Amino acid sequence: MTTLSDQIASAIAELEDEKVIELVETRLKDGVLPLDIVAKLQEGMSEVGLRFESGEYFLSELILCGEVMKEAMELLEPHLAGANQEYRGNIVVGTVSGDVHDLGKNIVVMLLKGSGYNVIDLGVDVPVEKFVEAIKEHDAPLVGMSVLLTGCQDSMKDSIAAIRAAGLNAAVLIGGNYVDEMVKDNVGADFFGKSASDAVNVAKKVFEDIGGRS
Repeated sequence: MTTLSDQIASAIAELEDEKVIELVETRLKDGVLPLDIVAKLQEGMSEVGLRFESGEYFLSELILCGEVMKEAMELLEPHLAGANQEYRGNIVVGTVSGDVHDLGKNIVVMLLKGSGYNVIDLGVDVPVEKFVEAIKEHDAPLVGMSVLLTGCQDSMKDSIAAIRAAGLNAAVLIGGNYVDEMVKDNVGADFFGKSASDAVNVAKKVFEDIGGRS
């Protein structure tokens, strides 16, 4: 178990939902930067992920953590919009066709929003053409695809192939419980992530690369 240095991180790691919300509200009133609060929430969520992987926490705890994070982000989002007068850019996110799981995707969406990105969330069971249309409409340089079911890997592969066939230069990030380097190479993605924080790191890299080329 990791020793957490912040009260918010500890509270979310211990699944103390009321305490998390109380601390978020207090820090907002005290003028703490919203993104700094998100960072502490993220630290706590990472600890929950580690406890889940070690078998200390189970799926029910993971779901509860997601709910606590969602409630906290609902408090923070209006302040984040004000703190980020310029959004860093558009990112399209969705769970691939045939898969209706959204817990991981929703956490990624919240963290990306909290980091200043404008996220176009397409939901679950997203058809190939919907990914292509959304990337075109929003001129998004990054698309995130979530998958939980191994049987939906072909859907992910087809979606990425359609994006390439349409001549779009969007980088593709995939995520899911079984996703790894081999899956990434098989479906033709550019990046893979094992955690929500990985998505934030990839987004930072993609948008920094764009800035460096402009």
